[in-house]
Amino acid sequence: MRLLLIAYEFPPSPSPQSLRWTYLVRELATLGHEVHVLTVDLGGDTPGLPDLPAGVRVHRTFPGILRGALAMHREYRKRHPREPRDTDGADADAPLPTPLRPPRNWKQRISEWVQAVAGQLNYPDIRGEWRRHGRRELKRLLATLHPDAVISSHEPATTLELGLSIRDARLPWIVDLGDPVLAPYTPRRWRRRALRLEQAVFRHAAHVIVTNPKAVELMRARHGGDTPISVLTQGFDLAFDDTAAANREAFDPDRLELLYTGSLYAFRRIDALLTALQADPRIRLSIASVTVPETILAAAKAMPQQLRLLGFLPHRHALALQRRADVLVNIANDDPAQIPGKFYEYLGAARPILHLGDDPDLVAERIAELRRGWARANAAPDIAQLLSQLRQAKTAGRLDENLSLDPAQIRRHSWQQLAVELDALLRDVRGRADAGPRE
Repeated sequence: MRLLLIAYEFPPSPSPQSLRWTYLVRELATLGHEVHVLTVDLGGDTPGLPDLPAGVRVHRTFPGILRGALAMHREYRKRHPREPRDTDGADADAPLPTPLRPPRNWKQRISEWVQAVAGQLNYPDIRGEWRRHGRRELKRLLATLHPDAVISSHEPATTLELGLSIRDARLPWIVDLGDPVLAPYTPRRWRRRALRLEQAVFRHAAHVIVTNPKAVELMRARHGGDTPISVLTQGFDLAFDDTAAANREAFDPDRLELLYTGSLYAFRRIDALLTALQADPRIRLSIASVTVPETILAAAKAMPQQLRLLGFLPHRHALALQRRADVLVNIANDDPAQIPGKFYEYLGAARPILHLGDDPDLVAERIAELRRGWARANAAPDIAQLLSQLRQAKTAGRLDENLSLDPAQIRRHSWQQLAVELDALLRDVRGRADAGPRE
């Protein structure tokens, strides 16, 4: 099949949705599909992302005035680095020289202010600038490619608006919704528009994909049961070879080494874990994130032997590090309809997972079902007690005891298997479209 994917988030973006569709595009191409991607040109590059097959065609377009200016600046900095460095023989997956971006320097404050102003004018945020440019290129691609199906990768909601513009083209439109359009974090000024857009998606999409059953329940409650919905989780790469990735951060065999990779938000809180660390100096937490809140910077200064900030790590480097940690930390979002994609990466790492959440959720259920680790309330006393037990278990060589860490057990969550499921879904949607309109 000839597929056209509309994806704002795509490499060089390292976002979870970008990674999701980089892997799925790679595997769909391996399965024989001809894949075209309509995305934005944001300039620069990001080391360590998965390679795409040569046959995948990526069509980059102007993102809009503000994002376009940022892209030009990024390209300028790429060609004229502030401090020239010798890259001969350097590993493409090695960490960048600056380990941690300051969370709020004056340049970022100005950038945040400009983007906030633009977000007042563009729906759903500054990425809405792309709407007009993306629609023009989409029209051209439809006329020249004649795809068998079009897929919208949400977020941002702009990709859904572009997908809706083809509803008269009699092409099957599949929506990878991920998070709901109307979510708890949607600004009040956009809530009505978000709901209208979500309703339009369920009127016109041939099939909707979400990442967990809770999202199915929420969408069914809002929009009824007419539109087919499937669950396609986030995943991990069966083909990943950690011996080829850089691994400069050593773990101490005499400590219990915890690792958290990913972003931190107001709806994903790590404060209780930081407090729990103080109960035992032989426990250390490493955080790999492009930037962290001021509170975590302060905590790292207060206990430098127990909290290590690794800054940005290329994707493959982070995957390699996950496979060497004692325990991988996963923190629940406030919204039960959202499951952090890192959880599935952690499954692929074959290391124990510590899941922190105030209420039982799907991740806690899966960890218990798979015997993959431990789930605890996101409260310092509970966490401290468990960490002390785990540190003693490591000292005695029993950390992995009573756990099941066999990768074959979770093969169904691999990108390779998820692409097989997506391939079947696409062929079914195409077959239904060829058979005639839905009754």
